[in-house]
Order: sequence, then structure tokens, then C-alpha cells
Amino acid sequence: MTTVVFTHGTGVREPHLTTLLEQVASGLAATAPDARLVAYRWGERYGARLAAGGASIPEGPGSGTGRSAGHPDEQGDEVEEWARLYDDPTAELATAAAGATVRVTAPGAAFPDERPRALLRDVAAHGEPLADLLGPGLPQAAARLARDPLLAPAAEALDPDTLAWVLARALAATVIAGAVEEDSPVQGGGDARDAAVGALAGRLGAAPEGTGRGPLLRMAGKPLVRLGSRYAVRRRRALTDAAHPAAGDILKYLARGEDMRQGLRELVAPLEPPVVLLGHSLGGIICLDTLVSGPLPGVELLVTVGSQGPFLYETGALPALAHPDPLPGHVPPWLNLYDRRDLLGYAAEPLFAGRAHDIATDSRQPFPVAHSAYWTDPAVYRAIGERLP
Repeated sequence: MTTVVFTHGTGVREPHLTTLLEQVASGLAATAPDARLVAYRWGERYGARLAAGGASIPEGPGSGTGRSAGHPDEQGDEVEEWARLYDDPTAELATAAAGATVRVTAPGAAFPDERPRALLRDVAAHGEPLADLLGPGLPQAAARLARDPLLAPAAEALDPDTLAWVLARALAATVIAGAVEEDSPVQGGGDARDAAVGALAGRLGAAPEGTGRGPLLRMAGKPLVRLGSRYAVRRRRALTDAAHPAAGDILKYLARGEDMRQGLRELVAPLEPPVVLLGHSLGGIICLDTLVSGPLPGVELLVTVGSQGPFLYETGALPALAHPDPLPGHVPPWLNLYDRRDLLGYAAEPLFAGRAHDIATDSRQPFPVAHSAYWTDPAVYRAIGERLP
């Protein structure tokens, strides 16, 4: 009788572990009814925990402790308003456009959006000093904003001074968000951003005494924003309690994974062969690393599902094996399954040609659901059942 040792992935704890094991047992029974399932419950014994009860988690803004103590709520509101603008730099323009009323322009008179469009084109062509304040991307952002269809109705709704500040914030948000998307390692603080916005507003026609905080910025998207980052910061402890097992398990394994590997060796040692190691996500890394670090007598097949083992190997982060070192000869045949939509599943065959065999599956689920949908996919169990010794 083949024994399948199932090693779960990150963050899995009871009662969810029992549910997962029941699902895996049911799936295996359909394609390998004679196989016996044994669970390696490493998370309960070796998984990450907040050993000091979360003492490392800072209090959020306005809590009365730490460096943020005493900051008024208005500053928190401003941070959230900018968070909304980074997500959608034209949010204020859209809000203004939605409230615009249709006006009849006298024959020969300039349309309200003509001058702001001309000023934006001037920034696109001659805004080098302003680009130095914000970073690259300002000329392109100004050129795009000059063509934005929202500008015409927004110019109908706003006075020129307010419109200049709205456009300046839209440009700043576009450039800063673009730098974040490009993973720029340096980002300016709020003071530098505000100085750039003030300079931009002046170039776009704002009066020198403008404050930069028109009514639109105070109201744009506030309900949506408050359900986002500010809500997350204020509930940081609860969110950390919920999320830390998954992230913490990975970090703890990479830093101190020998206990997890030794626990798997001890579980496998008394089992009658043939034995198959079946690991999901971090569980696949544990299985692979354990096999690489030394022979496991009786283990005749390694199966990894939605695992990051190949990626860690290629990046030099797999503890037991560094690229380009080959798999040791004692590692048994390796079946690696990954869903094409699972961003945490990686291919092994291109790295270990002749030693690993990949099968791409399709749960028809988007990520991150795809990462946990393997165990309801009959194709996964068929692939495993066909290769069990």
C-alpha cells in the first residue's frame, strides 16, 4: 500500500486543516483508492506565532502613542485623500465633471477649458524644473491630461483657481503613482509633494495666495478611501493576527527551517514503503528541501502543487540547493503541478530537465483563489494517481 504524506502550505491551521485533509483524502480515493493519507501537521508545532502577543505591531495614527501622537484627524484625512488620488489621479476631475452644468458659450468667446489645456501643453513642453521636483514622467502626464475629456466639463464647474489646484494634484498623483509602479526605491515625502503641487498650480494659473485645499479634495472619494488604507491601519492588529501565519510561516522557514525538515524526516522514517511526499505551496518547499538535504529511504515520488520551490532555487533562496547546482541523485522522480493562473505556482522542468515533470492545470479561477483550488480539481488527482508507485 502506498502512503501519501501530505504537507500543507502557509497559514493553514485548525479547523481549516481538517477540512483540507478531508478534501485531499476524498480526491485521492477517486483515483488511488488503495493509497493511505498521512498528514504532516507542521504548522501546529513549527509554524509562526506572535510569541509576545503582537508587541511589535505599532499603534495607528492618532492613537495617542508613538511618533504619530497628537496628529489631528485632518492630517489623516489628507493622507487618505492622496491615497485615493494615487489610485485614480483624475478622481477630482471626474467629481467636478459630474457636477457640471451645461453653459452656452457666446460666439467668438473662449471655451473654459482652452486656457488650462494650453497651460498643460506648456508644462509638457517646458516643465523641466517642475519635473525635477516630482521625478520623471511629468511631460507625458501633462500631455495626456491636456487631452482628457473630463477637463471640459470640469472647467465648466470650477473657477480657474480651484481647477489649477485640481490639475496640479492630478499631475503629481500620476507621476508619483507611476514611480511606485516602476518600483522606484526612492519616494519623496508629503512636504516635497506639496511643494511640487504648489509650483504646478502656479504654472497652471492658480493665484499666489491659493491654499491648495479646495473643497473637492476634501470630499473626493472619502467613503471609498476610508474603507481602504486608513481602515487597514486602524485595524492593523486584527489584520496582522489574521495574516501573520501565512507570511510568518515563509519567513520562519527560510530563517529556521531545519525543525520543519527534521519533523518530516521523523514522520517518514517508520512508514512502510512506497512513500510519496505530496506538498502544497510552502509544503512543497519543505518536501523538496528535505529530500535535497539527504536521502529519505522509502520515498519513491515527490509531488509539489502550487509550489514556489523552483522560484526559490532560481533566485538562490532555496536553503538546501543553490542554482545552478543539480538535484542530488538520491532525489526521487518529481511531479510538479501548477495552475497557469496561480501566481504562486512555478515550473520546475525548465530548471531540472529530465528530473522534474511539470503539469499545468486550469481551475478556471483567478488568483488568489487559484492557489487553493487545486484540491477540488479532478485533473490534479488524476495526475497524481497515474504516477503513484
